[in-house]
Amino acid sequence: MSTAAAGDAYRHRRILSAELAQLLYILVGLGLGLTVPRIRRGPDLPAQQVIGILTTIGLGVLGLVAVIFSLGILVVRWVASNYSPRLTQFRDTPILRQTFAFALGVAVFCISSAFTIGPRVRVSMAVLITAIVLLVVMAGLLRTLQVTVATAIQLSPVLHSIAARGRDVLDSVYPAEPGTMASPAGPLPAPCTTVTWPNPTTVLQRIQVDRLVGAARTADAVIVLREPPGTTLQCGMPVADIHGHLPAAVVLGGLVVGSERTFEQDPLFAFRLLTDIALRALRPNDPATTVQALDYLEGLLDRAAATPTGPHRVTDPNHALRLEIPRPGWDEFVRTSLDDLITAAAAAPSVLLRIQALLERLRNRAHPDHHEVLTQRLARVNEHLATLFPPPT
Repeated sequence: MSTAAAGDAYRHRRILSAELAQLLYILVGLGLGLTVPRIRRGPDLPAQQVIGILTTIGLGVLGLVAVIFSLGILVVRWVASNYSPRLTQFRDTPILRQTFAFALGVAVFCISSAFTIGPRVRVSMAVLITAIVLLVVMAGLLRTLQVTVATAIQLSPVLHSIAARGRDVLDSVYPAEPGTMASPAGPLPAPCTTVTWPNPTTVLQRIQVDRLVGAARTADAVIVLREPPGTTLQCGMPVADIHGHLPAAVVLGGLVVGSERTFEQDPLFAFRLLTDIALRALRPNDPATTVQALDYLEGLLDRAAATPTGPHRVTDPNHALRLEIPRPGWDEFVRTSLDDLITAAAAAPSVLLRIQALLERLRNRAHPDHHEVLTQRLARVNEHLATLFPPPT
């Protein structure tokens, strides 16, 4: 297996899991369709009448499958054009895949039941009851999908969801548990080998920490990664330094890559999405939406201001340093969140005033080491406001 294939293993397993779930629904529907019509006990109904009902339901559900598929495409396109092309929450929601797979299972049940009944004169009422129960469950899934669609295109739930996931990622990437940090003063093993990315352009989505720590412990080595999750890797780009004797393929195999950023281990992704939404709202001159996005950005920046600086150093059970992962610093959080917005909002007074209030509050609460970064942005905001509202002469 190539290093690129090894890095994609986690993503491939998720795709395979979704496909297996869909296949499972189809097989269950087929099994019920071949078994239920063979029931001989209980009240029965005219077979031809039941076949007509099953055929109608099966063909109707197949049409519904096309509607669900089209709905997913429309919502994904709407979210990409109005919020951000990087926002994939609705596309990846389990209810969309589950509803699609369950609809296929219902269609398979109805069609296979109709063929199983065949030329029989009468058939057990259990066939019709089973079809009705499946339709009721299908209606429940469609209702849940409808609510999910409505949530995916409403601003406040989207902002709340992004901010909540951003807080979760910050808590996981910047752990506060004692014993997970190793002293940076200790010398690293020799020799030092630099690992470069050998494949085409891709995005580093996730680092398999346990796998890399285990490999480094076995080889008595230390892996120092150069780039954090969320970075776009270019061919030939240095990605890690190996201190000790460890094959480069082992390090590359512990990097999960893909075509887009994800929330899993990327603490800057939520900030990027909220900034995208704020910037897109400025394009059609919707400053109120930008201000609303800034409300959630302030909460995330306040949380980021309390995170520790420096890389995350992971130790083995013997408290020996085995893996070092770079993490965004305070300057990167502020730059990602505000720099583009300050420039784009030069002619939007309400947005500038909201950014000014955000910066002043953060500066009052943040550690003194963080003040300079905030003061620089505040000076730019004040310059724009002075241009819009010049002092009276």
